[in-house]
Amino acid sequence: MINFNIPPFTGKEIEYMKEAVNNQKICGDGPFTKKCNEWIEEKTKTTKCLLTTSCTHATELAALLADIKEGDEVIMPSYTFVSTADAFVLRGAKVVFVDVRPDTMNIDETLIEDAVTERTKVIAPVHYAGVGCEMDTIMDIARRHHLMVVEDAAQGIMSTYKGKALGTFGEFGCFSFHETKNFSMGEGGALLIRDEKYIENAEIFREKGTDRSKYYRGQVDKYRWQNYGSSYLPSDMNAAYLYAQLQLADEITQTRMDRWNEYLELLTPLAEEGRIELPYIPAHCEHNAHMFYIKTKDMEERSRLISFLMDRGVWSVFHYVPLHSAPAGLKFGRFHGEDKYTTKESERLLRLPMFYTLTADQVEYITEQVKAFYHA
Repeated sequence: MINFNIPPFTGKEIEYMKEAVNNQKICGDGPFTKKCNEWIEEKTKTTKCLLTTSCTHATELAALLADIKEGDEVIMPSYTFVSTADAFVLRGAKVVFVDVRPDTMNIDETLIEDAVTERTKVIAPVHYAGVGCEMDTIMDIARRHHLMVVEDAAQGIMSTYKGKALGTFGEFGCFSFHETKNFSMGEGGALLIRDEKYIENAEIFREKGTDRSKYYRGQVDKYRWQNYGSSYLPSDMNAAYLYAQLQLADEITQTRMDRWNEYLELLTPLAEEGRIELPYIPAHCEHNAHMFYIKTKDMEERSRLISFLMDRGVWSVFHYVPLHSAPAGLKFGRFHGEDKYTTKESERLLRLPMFYTLTADQVEYITEQVKAFYHA
């Protein structure tokens, strides 16, 4: 069986985790957490990075920092993971979904402005498959309407839009280091902060509402409860696991890109026959090979292809069920405008195996099976 995903592992993870244990500092904000924060800050050129227990928690922190209140509205695509919406719904916000572009599956930037009301507080673009949304347009809308931007860049580390790292355009950006991501700590994430004026509050919210970060830096003689907050700090052992992969980030990314390009080359003939559609990468976007997907004719064909591949030892999966059609989406959100592409395109999309240790031979086998399905 060729798994859909195998979490990345470089060989240094266990060594670094042992080092974390030997440091006798395995709780949050230990040496490896700081190394990860510094690596991300340097790589993305963001002002501040704070490692978190998940991308969900990074987005919750962003919602706290954006001061989301009951009745505020947040504009986002419906084609995303539930965490994008949950973080704002927990603060009492109403989620306003708009349609996606069928080419990238990202939010349609041309539809955002019409969804803005006097209650709109945040635009939350989601960089699907590590391919950047049209951030110039989104940031222009945000500036003109005095809105904040929180980027869901869960899949976007090592990706850029016009040469700038995803997650660094808005006030806040959120990365994921879940086991399915390009770099993993099992469960984990990171909050990227563009403006230093938010850093102090971010540290307080992240440290259970206390100024303990200041205390450890020697800026106060004792730490106190300053505000509401929660425990968003990952164990330093998890950070040690992640740091081993960040050190090889370029190698891991290049390996994934090699496999992605092999998929593209081998499946292009099927696309030229009109049997499937392949991913589209805008010329000004550099992606990170987070996933390789194809689009089938419809849901029925996709289901048959999934079964066909499974029978031949290939585990493929579909992705999100649009949030606006889910019970919680109906309760906490509304779809603005026409659902022209979100549902239709989501029902066609099929993800093929993609992970660091996937081999060229495995890609060749997988693509042969896809061709066999369509040429049967």
